[in-house]
Amino acid sequence: MHEHVFVMTADVQQNYPDEWGDEDQRVADAVRKLSDLPKHGIDTIVDVTVVGQGRDIARIKRIAEQVPDLNIVVATGIYTFDEVPLFFSRRPKETMTDFFIRDITEGIAGTGVRAGMLKCAVDEKGLTDGVERVLRSVARAHAATGVPITIHTHSAGQHGPQIVEVLTSEGVDLSRVVLGHSGDAVDHPDYLEAMAKTGLTLGMDRFGIDHFATFKQRSDLVAEMCRRGFADRMVLSHDCSCYLDWFTQGALAQLKDWHYLHVSQDVIPYLRDHGVTESQLDAMLTRTPASILAGLPASRFRSPPASWPAYPPPDSGPRQHPGRLAPPPPPARPGADRAQLRIISDHFSSSYQF
Repeated sequence: MHEHVFVMTADVQQNYPDEWGDEDQRVADAVRKLSDLPKHGIDTIVDVTVVGQGRDIARIKRIAEQVPDLNIVVATGIYTFDEVPLFFSRRPKETMTDFFIRDITEGIAGTGVRAGMLKCAVDEKGLTDGVERVLRSVARAHAATGVPITIHTHSAGQHGPQIVEVLTSEGVDLSRVVLGHSGDAVDHPDYLEAMAKTGLTLGMDRFGIDHFATFKQRSDLVAEMCRRGFADRMVLSHDCSCYLDWFTQGALAQLKDWHYLHVSQDVIPYLRDHGVTESQLDAMLTRTPASILAGLPASRFRSPPASWPAYPPPDSGPRQHPGRLAPPPPPARPGADRAQLRIISDHFSSSYQF
């Protein structure tokens, strides 16, 4: 529910392209990395790259066409921690909202690919005038289209109550909003509980980034929130990418676990060993994400039986793309039988599927 493919400073890269290098090689590297995901039971990621992070949907479309077993849901919005980008600063306030709605209803930059997520950011500075303007524009696009929202947050600032106040005033359905980077708040489960009780979904979405919190701290926080009864108000991911130009290349090499399979390979076994049930895992990995993306109640997505096989299932082979399901074998992962995948697939095929 919170990943990237490429995160780039677009105008710098356009003028100083040496680090990016060969486009075909970068695309091939992304295809190679993303092709591993369906083999591990992952059939959908949400690429939350927007304006301010180097979004290039034509490039992502090229990659997606080479990874047919993976849904890539793309986003619209603006990533800023303070001021509105100059392009929008002197234009009518509704311009941002109109752009976001066009990305959702008509497609992005002539690609025909329509956004399935709205994104903005509320970082350490909180709700500055510019940040609030973007937040309200995102909220109004949500109200007009029903597309869900994800919000980058600075967990130490605990800006959730102010965010909720703005969203509520704009008529946003809080059950369709992910409070991103909530997993950084390892010392503040009470704050997260209060946010979950508003209806927000907690984005436990930086697994592998040990600068802010360790693997154990992040995992223990998820287990604690499950113990408190909020498994259905959490989603798990990494916030990782195939390429990120915000740091000198190699500077993050010590983050060995910051990759797309860390949750599947390491986090899930740890959670299971620490009392998290199969039903709770299914809620965080399947039912809640599907409910948010498809705009359907989680009850439409069947709870698993009392005991599911290991997740991801052994020897299941590559996952079929939800829009291209082959006649079954049994469901390839907890809580995702053909009928349920078709509910998601129908929504994707009408809105976001490449």
